[in-house]
Amino acid sequence: MIIDRPSERIRQMFGQIARRYDFLNHLLSLGRDRRWRRKMVKLVPPTNDGPILDVCCGTADLALAYRRANRDKVSIVGVDFCHPMLRRAKKKCRRKKIGEQIMLIEADARQLPFHDDTFQIVCVAFGLRNVNNPSDGLQEMVRVCRPGGRVAVLEFSMPTMWPFRTVYKFYFHHILPRVGQLLARNRFKAYRYLPASVGRFPQDEAMMQRMRHAGLHKVKYRRFTFGIVSLYTGEK
Repeated sequence: MIIDRPSERIRQMFGQIARRYDFLNHLLSLGRDRRWRRKMVKLVPPTNDGPILDVCCGTADLALAYRRANRDKVSIVGVDFCHPMLRRAKKKCRRKKIGEQIMLIEADARQLPFHDDTFQIVCVAFGLRNVNNPSDGLQEMVRVCRPGGRVAVLEFSMPTMWPFRTVYKFYFHHILPRVGQLLARNRFKAYRYLPASVGRFPQDEAMMQRMRHAGLHKVKYRRFTFGIVSLYTGEK
């Protein structure tokens, strides 16, 4: 597994907040994160042919959303390089009596342990920006996606509509980090990292260009909730 210094810092950071991760996601998004994942599953639905891969799966919320929508029709694999997050994901799957129906594997997104052309859908929700060099992670996602399959990236973005943009920027840069740090204390200041990482991540046409460069076509995106998040999709 590739673990360089920036990646190790991010891995430790998420390990420290794993216990409160789900609670804070739901609280700080006012429950919208569940709806965003459901929209993603609806807009990028699987066929009955071939497995689905959830990259940077965290506590497996996206994998579980695909499982709820499709039951036992397709197999689902989740990958994350943070062991405490995977431990929470496994507990959640056991609590929902899913057992081994979602396979969870500890691995780096830049070195996925799968053969080329394996998955019908390769997806990631709020995780690609945390990969040290997201283009490498995107390239790996495309590699393991089968020809004709789809790659989908759900990620935070910055609204463009005034005055909502101004209000949201104040919340995102000042309120959210303080509340997050207060409720999930960690030495890495994870909830100050969040706005900074979103600001660095390519958006709109810049992200679509990276997806095309990685080998995808029919690339498009749509925004949800006044532009707070964006869903990027492309076909291999």
